[in-house]
Amino acid sequence: MSKTLAIYLMSGPDTPELAEAAVEGGADIVELGFPFSDPLADGPVIRRAAEKALAQGMRTQACLECLAEVRERVDVPLIPMTYSSLLEAYGWERFADDASSAGATSLIVADLPAGERPELKRVQLVAPTSTDERLRLAAELTDGWLYLVTVTGTTGARSGLSAGLGGLAERTRAVAADVPLYA
Repeated sequence: MSKTLAIYLMSGPDTPELAEAAVEGGADIVELGFPFSDPLADGPVIRRAAEKALAQGMRTQACLECLAEVRERVDVPLIPMTYSSLLEAYGWERFADDASSAGATSLIVADLPAGERPELKRVQLVAPTSTDERLRLAAELTDGWLYLVTVTGTTGARSGLSAGLGGLAERTRAVAADVPLYA
């Protein structure tokens, strides 16, 4: 079984250079955070990065320009990671079109459940609290892989992996045998 290294960078003025260095260092996928003023799923480190990015003027258009600059430097999947409120304000279809034109391979919308906005092709997230029915739906709708949310609550440093991760991976694998799982 091969391993994939997916890294997360908040969009900002230095992101193209950082993404290039990350890929040179072995990153297989780059997730680009689009800063949001109320990131419900993000822990303190990403919240601070979002605050800094917003203070630097990184609004949606600037983030799309950043994405295009990263695309010029690297040839790995680039996945904008954002929240539904940002897409609602910008326009769902407009965002999907503009992100694709800028070089996005797919999209992650952290607070958009599987089944909502099915026309928006994206990587689906599943959590330890997801039902088997929700796992199946997410597997059917996902674009590329399933993102396993390892814990309930916000992102951030942990002293260990969630005890529920193994069970989530097993349950997901049982209903989505051919879909890659990333955590």
